[in-house]
Amino acid sequence: MNWIALTGALLIGYLLGSIPFGVLLTRMGGAGDLRAIGSGNIGATNVLRTGRKGLAAATLALDMLKGAAAVWIADAIWPGMGVLAAAGAFIGHCYPVWLRFAGGKGVATLMGIALALYWPSGVVFALLWLSLLALVRISSVAGIAAAVSAPVSAAAFGRFDLVILLIALTLIVLWKHRANFERLIAGTEPRIGGGNG
Repeated sequence: MNWIALTGALLIGYLLGSIPFGVLLTRMGGAGDLRAIGSGNIGATNVLRTGRKGLAAATLALDMLKGAAAVWIADAIWPGMGVLAAAGAFIGHCYPVWLRFAGGKGVATLMGIALALYWPSGVVFALLWLSLLALVRISSVAGIAAAVSAPVSAAAFGRFDLVILLIALTLIVLWKHRANFERLIAGTEPRIGGGNG
């Protein structure tokens, strides 16, 4: 077993994934510390609460890109190691050492990972996320459903080699959304443009 490749892929993934674009962009854009706004989450939905739609869109795009880039870079250096880099990037986003392991919820990064690992699953993810976001306008519902679709679509397309990884990452997404589940059950989960998310 090539331990250099294994370690290198995980490390590249983690370092890319741990870049807190939401925090950096809001700070550079003069919108303050994102962690002190709204839910305190570092993802695009909370960036949107600053009223800066451009920053929110950029955060979404960059959080997706870092997941995809981790896969592409690792596979270019060590063919076949993209899956490990994907895991590293996702963990880096959700638990970045720079922010005392208090990171995002992983939806955008998982979308980028899905697109890079097997684009048909990524397309299903993106279409479901966008459709539900437009229909219900509740970010957590759209994100959770899209995340669950990743392992399901991979299995449906016959990519069983990706299913275990995608299930594991989806379970982390669900765990990170536990407060959202409580609010959904209570009927207090805000819609886009509302309070905590």
